[in-house]
Amino acid sequence: MKLKITTVGNSAGVILPKELLARLRLEKGDALYAIELPDGIKLTPFDPKLAEQMEVAERIMRKRRALLKKLAES
Repeated sequence: MKLKITTVGNSAGVILPKELLARLRLEKGDALYAIELPDGIKLTPFDPKLAEQMEVAERIMRKRRALLKKLAES
């Protein structure tokens, strides 16, 4: 599905079609969580438990950056 970035006040935004909102079970005012993947971005309904898990993972990745880089080279 191709989406277009548009101006929203002094910011930029993406308009999500009704069909996509329905598939994600979202309504106006709901929050989304964006997860960066190697091949793009995944949008999911905001889940506080997932957000907490992602924060922990990001802290570990920052702290163990050198180790993770070495493992990736293997």
